[in-house]
Amino acid sequence: MSDTLPKLRKKIDDLDEQIQSLISQRAQVAVEVAEAKTASGNSAPSFYRAEREAEVLRKVMERNQGPLSDQEIARLFREIMSACLALEQVMSIAYLGPEGTYTQTAALKHFGHSVATLPQASIADVFHEVESGNMAYGVVPIENSTEGMVTHTLDEFMNSSLHICGEVELRIHHCLLSQTDDISQIHKVYSHRQSLAQCHRWLDANLATVERIDVSSNAEAARRAAAEKGTAAIAGDMAAEIYALRTLAKNIEDETNNTTRFLVIGKRATPACGKDKTSILVYADNKPGSLHRILAPLANNNVSMTRIESRPSRQGVWNYVFFIDIEGHQTDVTVTKALSELRQEANMVKVLGSYPRTVIL
Repeated sequence: MSDTLPKLRKKIDDLDEQIQSLISQRAQVAVEVAEAKTASGNSAPSFYRAEREAEVLRKVMERNQGPLSDQEIARLFREIMSACLALEQVMSIAYLGPEGTYTQTAALKHFGHSVATLPQASIADVFHEVESGNMAYGVVPIENSTEGMVTHTLDEFMNSSLHICGEVELRIHHCLLSQTDDISQIHKVYSHRQSLAQCHRWLDANLATVERIDVSSNAEAARRAAAEKGTAAIAGDMAAEIYALRTLAKNIEDETNNTTRFLVIGKRATPACGKDKTSILVYADNKPGSLHRILAPLANNNVSMTRIESRPSRQGVWNYVFFIDIEGHQTDVTVTKALSELRQEANMVKVLGSYPRTVIL
């Protein structure tokens, strides 16, 4: 037994050396890829390829034999790819701020930690920064599994020329954060209205008489809790670290499967990777049977719809626009045919983007 542990440690040291050497070799190839793209004559080569990264991560998960989980091994490779890509180009990513929001966490989950994440004051600002070219990509929330769609994001897509390039699903775990370590001293709780709603049963049971104040984001709630004595915030682990707050309670959300979906937006359309999703926007008149006529081309071509949401079109009273997610890429034969038939039935069909389905759940 006395000889076993040193031998195992020596084995780990040898493996670490091999892993480090291979990572360095991969990074060198990434540099050569960047040089090849630049030499091709493209003055502004696109180094980030969403479909390529999705394909790599799926292969990583498929060949995983444990003992690490598929998700854990994919996260490790995500960071390796992020660091290698940064040797080619450090990307700037706009997200709904301030610093410490779940949207920032989603951006880092999708792109890795070797990017520059820059907070924006509103969802509209995220769209503007990407449209203007100031940021390479943006990340915005689109829906929560318990609170529904984020209408501000849907509204921005009506007039935006940006493409949806990817999606991120993030399991939301709320924490109660404060300067104090005594929950009895708290007389005020800050949080975003959705987080307050997602934790209302826990709050009723543990802080029933405490004032609940809705603010613009959970990160803003954490900032206020850090500045005011006797207050607390509902936010995530990142906010606790950034604003130096104590965690008084973890996982206080009422629904254990509470998940938020985020979209990655950019100027470049994403080629097919084989496991894709397409989001479309459909305008239709308010007439009997309009919705049926919209959905029929999808059903007739065996295209699966995964989400439909309606919003006022702002082009007439009681006229609506439908946001629809379908499986497949817009270049797939069945999807192309369905969209062609749909355009004959609707006033307008706008493809918001085709993109890889989320890989890391």
